[in-house]
Order: sequence, then structure tokens, then C-alpha cells
Amino acid sequence: MNSSTMTPTHRVIELACRAPSVHNTQPWRWRVVDDATIELYADRTRQLPVSDPQGRNLVLSCGAALHHCEVAARASGFIPVVELQPSAEDDSLLARIVLSPGSVTPESLESLQALEDRCTDRRHFSSWPVPESRLAHLAKAASGWGAHVFAITDVSDRFHTEKLLERARAVQDADPRFAEEQRAWVDHSRVDGVPTGNAVPPAPGRPPAPPGRFTPGAGDSPAAASAEPADADLVESSDGLMAICTAVDDQRSWLASGQALSALWLRATHDGLAIVPLSQVIEVDETRAGLRRDVFEGMAHPQILMRVGWAEVGGGRLPRTTRRPVADVVAS
Repeated sequence: MNSSTMTPTHRVIELACRAPSVHNTQPWRWRVVDDATIELYADRTRQLPVSDPQGRNLVLSCGAALHHCEVAARASGFIPVVELQPSAEDDSLLARIVLSPGSVTPESLESLQALEDRCTDRRHFSSWPVPESRLAHLAKAASGWGAHVFAITDVSDRFHTEKLLERARAVQDADPRFAEEQRAWVDHSRVDGVPTGNAVPPAPGRPPAPPGRFTPGAGDSPAAASAEPADADLVESSDGLMAICTAVDDQRSWLASGQALSALWLRATHDGLAIVPLSQVIEVDETRAGLRRDVFEGMAHPQILMRVGWAEVGGGRLPRTTRRPVADVVAS
């Protein structure tokens, strides 16, 4: 199925699938019920059992695709109405999207452009600091999806967070199962996983780092994975640091967190900022509990951590990864 023969509904799905996903696993399936109804399912066969045994990152990835779907629908002249987890019997059915006729607005086209431009750039950010007002603007853009977005600006909170990031990296580095799971998704196929052929060298004086979890999605760069800082400076002093949290910790919350992540990322892209998810600290039970206790005072469940910064001027546009064909992700 190519773009010229796609129905409007299938075109919306194709754009939705440009969302970022853990290890570019693209862990979603779609079902076109009729011309006005789309269903989103979790594809459990693409779950990462070592780093994501509960499926949190999988559902969060699907939540990002769901938000991308809403953005694409509005830019295609539809009004999307979303029902989360519409079936009590089937926990793989994550959402039902009903489309009704609407009008294309300048704002919807602006969001679509951000969707098409969005990427994960793990190269080092510039040294320009991100003002707190910018972080507050991003947090506001990601509100309204059932999750809470916090900018971590307090010096003590940043210190605790950075130590927990180091601890999470050390725990995972000491367990060969994590490395093996990553390797399984490197060059996984021509349409998913992380291709090594696009890798860029690490910064001078730094050892190569293993791929991060949310690299890459469609529109993301597989090259960026090997350029992630490998040591204690995962977060540099000029980086903004943000977290998406929820009041409860269940599948619906993970889905909402993915929607918020997508909304934040598209706003950041529009504003010229780069986003890099730092999910390892959430994947290790010990460090996730520490983040909740030491930074959020036990009042919120952290679902994903991100660093925010300005891309280096003259860094060039990163190559894009391919995606699974629409026919492969839409159930008949």
C-alpha cells in the first residue's frame, strides 16, 4: 500500500506510526473498524522482557503513537474522539478513536509539521542553558492528558536524579541480559530495530555507549544511540531535566504518559529544542523507587525522565529510520 492508494484513515495510521518507541520495536497494531473508527492494540510479541517486564515502556510507546494519531487526524480534517481502554476483557485494546468530519486549522498543520520534523538527537547539546520559562512552556503543552509534567530545577533534586541515573546505568551494565536484549534489536530488520550502519562516533575522549531505550522511532536517528554520554554526565549542567509522572501506576497511566510525552516532544520540536528520553532510571526498581522518594517526595509515580537542550548549531540533519509498512501493522 503506497501513499497514492491509501485511504485517509490509513494515512492517519501511517503518520501515527512515526511516533518514538522503545528500541524502535514499534509495538502497536491497528484495526480499522470502519471509515470512522480505528482501534489501537498493544503488540505483546514486541515487548522487551528484561528491561520492560511489566510492559510499561511498550504501553508508553503506544501512548505516543495514539497522540500522533490524534495530531494526524486533525491535520487530515477529522475531529478525533478517544476512548482509552474500552474493553474490560482485552487489556491489549488500548484505545478506540472515532473520527468525525472537521476542518483543517493552521494550528493542526503546525502540529503535523512538528510530527514530521521530530527526531531523537542524542548528540551532545550546545552549552546554552534552557531557561526555566521554556521548561514551564513545555510542561504546559503536555498537560491535559492525565499525566503530570515536572521540570526538575532544584539543585538538590538534580543531584539526586543524576546519582540515580548513574546507579541505574551501573545496575544494567552489570547484567548481561540487558546487553543481550539490546543486541537482539540492533539490525533487527530493515524496517524496525536500531541499524548500526548509521552510527556516529562518540564525542572525543568518550567510549561508545550502548543504544538508549527510546532510540529510534520513525523520524528518529539510529546514529544518535552511540553518541549518548556514557559516564556520569548523562545530564550536563546546561541541560533541562523533566519528568512525566502519574498519581497511580497502571496501564492507563502509562498510556497517558505516552500521550504527554508526544505532546511535549512536538512542542519542543516546534520551539527548536531537542528531547532525549532517559528511561533506564525507571526500568530499575531500586532507582525508580529512589526517584519517587527523593525527588517527588513519594507523591507521584515517575514514568519517564527526559533531558532537554539546544542542538549544536551546524550539527546537520540526522538520517531517518524506516518504518514497518502500514499493511504490517493494520489487522485485516
